[in-house]
Amino acid sequence: MAVIEVFNKKFAPYLTAATIDEQIKRLGNELNTDYAGKKPLFIAILNGSFMFASDLFKELTIDAEICFIKLASYKGTKSTGNVITSIGLDEPLTGRHVIIVEDIVDTGKTLNEFLPQLLNQQPASLKIAALLHKPEALAYPVKIDYLGFNVPNKFLLGYGLDFDGLGRNLREIYQLIEE
Repeated sequence: MAVIEVFNKKFAPYLTAATIDEQIKRLGNELNTDYAGKKPLFIAILNGSFMFASDLFKELTIDAEICFIKLASYKGTKSTGNVITSIGLDEPLTGRHVIIVEDIVDTGKTLNEFLPQLLNQQPASLKIAALLHKPEALAYPVKIDYLGFNVPNKFLLGYGLDFDGLGRNLREIYQLIEE
């Protein structure tokens, strides 16, 4: 992995594809054990979680369903502070075991605003699976039940994470080099 450039900003290698795959296999095994016989519903938050959700779902050997919702709070390399819902949730959640799939939890604002909406639908259980978590940035109380990596409070790119739309297709994760 070499340093890459996107929109005149440099990004250094941070997590390899092999390291990411290893954690996703571990998370898949945990979910297979915890949800055996329960047929959970995974709700993947777009756009960032699509790669993580796809790879995680491939690791499942249990009966499970997946749907997608679009929530956004980023513009460029900074959070706007506003959560925008672009695509709604069509699945009924009452009595279902629900797992939210997030690419990254940083401030926790998005989930803090979204979780009460889900809890109002009375799921049997509600858990969060996140590939990445920035503990230093957390400003809202969010409990991550299935976590791949704790990461520093730096801007990350790749494996679903973008910089104004670019970089999501990278198999690895890169960290912004501050200049």
